[in-house]
Amino acid sequence: MQSTSKKWWVLGTVSLAVFMAMLDITIVNVALPDIQSDLNVKFTTLQWVLNAYTLVYAVMLLPISKLGDIWGRKLVFIIGLLIFAVGSLASGLATDGLWLNIFRGFQGIGGAAMMSLSLTIVTAAFPAKQRGAALGIWSSAVGLAVAAGPLIGGSLVAAFGWRSIFLVNLPIGALAVICGIFVITDTQHQQNEKLDWWGMLLSIIMIFGAILALITKENHTSYDWTNWHIASLFALAVVALILFIIVETRTQQPMMKLKLFRSLSFVGANIAAFTLGAGLYGGFTYLIILMQNYMGYSAFETGVRMLWISGFALVVGPVAGILAGKFGNRWLITIAMLIGAAGVLTIDHLVQVPFKWTALIIGFVLLGISNALVSPPISNAVMGAVAAEDTGMASGILNVFRQVGISFGVVILGLRLTAGYNQHLSTHLLKINGLPAQYGHQLLHLFKKAGAYAGNQIFDNKQALVFKQLPIFGDVKHVVYTAFKVGMQDTLMTIAILMIIGAAASAILIRDHKTH
Repeated sequence: MQSTSKKWWVLGTVSLAVFMAMLDITIVNVALPDIQSDLNVKFTTLQWVLNAYTLVYAVMLLPISKLGDIWGRKLVFIIGLLIFAVGSLASGLATDGLWLNIFRGFQGIGGAAMMSLSLTIVTAAFPAKQRGAALGIWSSAVGLAVAAGPLIGGSLVAAFGWRSIFLVNLPIGALAVICGIFVITDTQHQQNEKLDWWGMLLSIIMIFGAILALITKENHTSYDWTNWHIASLFALAVVALILFIIVETRTQQPMMKLKLFRSLSFVGANIAAFTLGAGLYGGFTYLIILMQNYMGYSAFETGVRMLWISGFALVVGPVAGILAGKFGNRWLITIAMLIGAAGVLTIDHLVQVPFKWTALIIGFVLLGISNALVSPPISNAVMGAVAAEDTGMASGILNVFRQVGISFGVVILGLRLTAGYNQHLSTHLLKINGLPAQYGHQLLHLFKKAGAYAGNQIFDNKQALVFKQLPIFGDVKHVVYTAFKVGMQDTLMTIAILMIIGAAASAILIRDHKTH
C-alpha cells in the first residue's frame, strides 16, 4: 500500500488520466460539423473520427491489461499517457480526414492503457477499508467525463476551434505523466510469465469483429442483421471467441483466466457494466440529439443541461464507494440501476410535443443519481471477486464489457428510434388534411432519407423550402416531431429494460464478501 498522502496523489493522477481518456469518446461529437467544414470530408469519413478511437480503444483493453501485468502497470500506464498525448497532438495538427482518423486510432491505444490500468493501480494503492471511497472518486471521473463531454467540447470549439479539443490534452497529459512518474509505485511484475500471443491475437479479432459489426450497422441502418457485411463480422467474432476459449483452456499462462467467470459476483457485475453502458451511456447520445436537434439548444447549452446528470458524480460518487463498503455492492448496484430505469421512464411519460426542457428535469436528476451511485460498486464487486494478482485482468474485462455495451447500446437504441420514427411518419404524414398526395409522398421520402436525427435542420433544407409556403406546414412539422417523440419513447423504454436487466443480474448473481 502507498503512504497516506501519496495514495491520494495516485488517485488524483489516474482519475485525471481516465477523465481525459473517457472524455475523448464523447467530446468529439460537438466538433464534427466544424471538422467536416474545415477539412472538407465526406460524412462516412467523419463517422470514423469517432469510430477509429472507439474501435482501437475497445480492441486494446485486454492486451494492454496483460502487458501491464508482465511489464509493470506503472510503466505501461506512463507509456499509454505518452501515446495518448502524441496522438492528441497529431490529431490536432491533422490536415485531412484520413490522417485524422489514423491519429485517432493511435490515440485509442493510449486511452485503453490509461483506462484498463488505472483501476488496478488504485486498487493496489488503497487498503480494503478505503478502497470503496477511492473507487467512488475514480468512477466519478469516468461518469463525469461521459456526461460532461458536450459541455467541455462545445465550450472549446466555440472559443478556440475544433483542434482545441485535441490540443487541450497536451498540458493535462504532461501533468499526468509527471505526477505518474513520481507518485505511482510500480506493482509486482510477473516477470517469468510469457505473453500469450495466440490469446492476444484471438481476443483482438473477437472484439474487433463484434465492435466493427455494430459500427457497420450504425453507419448503414438499411442493412439487415443478415447482410453479409454485418453477419460476416459477427461470424468472425464468434469463431474467434470459440478458438479463444479453446486456446485459453489449454495454455499454461493464458491471457485471460476463464475461471474468473466461475464467480457469480464477477459475472453479475460485468453484466451490470454492460447494461449500464448500453442503456445509460448509450442513451446519452439520443438525449443530446433531442436537446440539440429538436429543442434547438446549442452544444454548450446542451452540455449545461447534461450537468444535471454529470454533476451528481462529483458529490455522490465518493459517497457511493463508502456506501458500497457499508451496505454491500449487490443492493447498491440494484437500487442504482432501478433509479436509472425510473429516470428514463419518467422522461418517457412526461415528454410531449412541443418539446420542453422542464419535461426532462426530474428524469435527469434520477439519471444523475443512478450514474453517480452505480459505477463505484460495480468496480468494487469486480475487483473484490478476484485474487490480487488477477486485478489487472479483471479490470480489462470490466472495461471491455462496458465499452462493448456502449457500442451495442448506441446501435440498438438508434434502431429503435428510427423504427418508431419511420412507422409514425408512414402512418400519419399522408393523412394530413389538405396535403396533396404528390407532395405527401415526396415529403415522406425526404424525411425518411434525412432520418430521425435531422430534427429542425430538415426544415431548413432547400428541398423543403417549397413546402414552407403551404398552409399545412405546421401540421407537417408537428407530425415529424411527434414521430421523433414516438421513436424516443421506444428508445427510453429499451433503456429502462436494459437497466432492469442489470439490476436483476446484480440482485441474483452478486454476493458481497471481503475484498482481497
